[in-house]
Amino acid sequence: MRTHDVTNQVPTLQGHDVYGGDPALTEAVDRWVRPHDPDGVRALHELGRLAGTPEARTWADQADRVGPLLRTHAPTGERLDEVEFHPAYHRLMEVAVGEGLTAEPWTRPEGTGAHARRAAGFLVWSQVEAAHMCPVSMTYSAAPALLANAPGLAEQWVPGLASRGYDPVLRPRAKKPGLTVGMGMTEKQGGSDVRANTTRALAAPGGPLEGETYRLTGHKWFCSAPMSDGFLVLGQADAGVTCFLLPRVLDDGTRNAIRIQRLKDKLGNRANASSEIELEEAWALRVGDEGRGVRTIIDMVASTRLDCVLGSTATMRAALTRAVHHARHRSAFGARLVDQPLMRNVLGDLALETEAATVLGMRLAHAVDAGEHELSRLGVALGKFWVCKRTAPVVAEALECLGGNGYVEENGLARLYREAPLNSIWEGSGNVNALDVLRAIAREPASLAALGKELALARGYDPGLDAAIDACEEAGAAALADDAPWGARRLVERLALTLQAALLVRHSPGPVADAFVASRVRGEHGAVFGTLDAGLGQQAARTLIERALPS
Repeated sequence: MRTHDVTNQVPTLQGHDVYGGDPALTEAVDRWVRPHDPDGVRALHELGRLAGTPEARTWADQADRVGPLLRTHAPTGERLDEVEFHPAYHRLMEVAVGEGLTAEPWTRPEGTGAHARRAAGFLVWSQVEAAHMCPVSMTYSAAPALLANAPGLAEQWVPGLASRGYDPVLRPRAKKPGLTVGMGMTEKQGGSDVRANTTRALAAPGGPLEGETYRLTGHKWFCSAPMSDGFLVLGQADAGVTCFLLPRVLDDGTRNAIRIQRLKDKLGNRANASSEIELEEAWALRVGDEGRGVRTIIDMVASTRLDCVLGSTATMRAALTRAVHHARHRSAFGARLVDQPLMRNVLGDLALETEAATVLGMRLAHAVDAGEHELSRLGVALGKFWVCKRTAPVVAEALECLGGNGYVEENGLARLYREAPLNSIWEGSGNVNALDVLRAIAREPASLAALGKELALARGYDPGLDAAIDACEEAGAAALADDAPWGARRLVERLALTLQAALLVRHSPGPVADAFVASRVRGEHGAVFGTLDAGLGQQAARTLIERALPS
């Protein structure tokens, strides 16, 4: 018997344009980027084609399988505190930085579509490998914190943060073609409660750096990307919690007193080095006023939270693409999986969730471009909570579409599954974000007004959606109620779903918007994916599956 003839197996997913094959994304770019930057759109197509190549997939596999390695000491005994990476990691970083996915948009004039263009590129390249996008995101997010709170430091650092040159070698800032920045906020005893930090910060004028110099001593429980050229950290100065920029290498070329104690052994995100560090009177530069560190760092957190939305969307999108590809090539019970009604319900539902996340993420990036600060303030917090929460169940369902083939490492879905919970934890867990929405509504009522204005553009499409918009306009009272924290998650979920519905009504095909409003707003949906109502769902599934991976 010939037992090794291979039939009914799915070919490797490769050779597709990750950007051009995503209509929801390309439509958003046509809407918010192309009028300002047609060259940037062409570059997105090139990036999308690269993202679909076997070469890019190999880089991702190698960077994930051969993770970072900590070198604490040289063979002769001197402290090194260096992190080594597989060459594939550096290749991924070269592409990300070379495509302008770090801080370049902050150096462009407002209204030029730079942030939306960068968001599209971030979403595309994150689908190749998500972990290396951590330092890319923090570098992007550090720029607004410096620009708003430390103009002198911004003049020194932002050009390097915005550069398209990637240089992993540790050397002084002034001698590098490009810079990356990490972050070290949380400590052992505090976690998300950064005001509980115990790192001591003592003013030390006249240090080996240009600016307001301090010496920091303390232990950071999570320091992301310890190989970066600098870090934004918090420390206790005389006036309270203060934000600092901590260079990795001092201006004279000597290493700062940053001791990497260990790298975290994480569930996912393995290609990225997360660490614990010890600061032994390390030199740092003050960012903003003493005692205003939490307020200062919010400028960075808002941008990293936007990247959480984009990164989670990319994870969902990558999982969905694999599921649709598999269903088109795999047969069972006499028919291709993609032609079987229940599988179409599942795939269509997953595609619906992913398109809603894509449109929301791109709209929030456009809000940054347009200077819509109030909408961005509330919308990013909503998106961070909801999109990141939805990622894990979406990836789990997509993996199940492949059965046992989805559970093995070589397919790529296992890595996506390990990655899926990360962004819901990073930059504030679900509870932290839900409570932040309450604070935004209570303390910055203009943010709720901006959300209401955005929602009002979708009025008249569906009575159920109109009712949901009415309820959102009453969210101010709900956020001020004595029991508001108890119901914060439910309130945020309702606001996020209504915002997604309003955006799909305006920007997606009718069947897509109809299915979303029916299932997510009017409640014509079960507790799991694949429970779209037959009336609207069957028509929507055809549209959604084709948009998920155009045949």
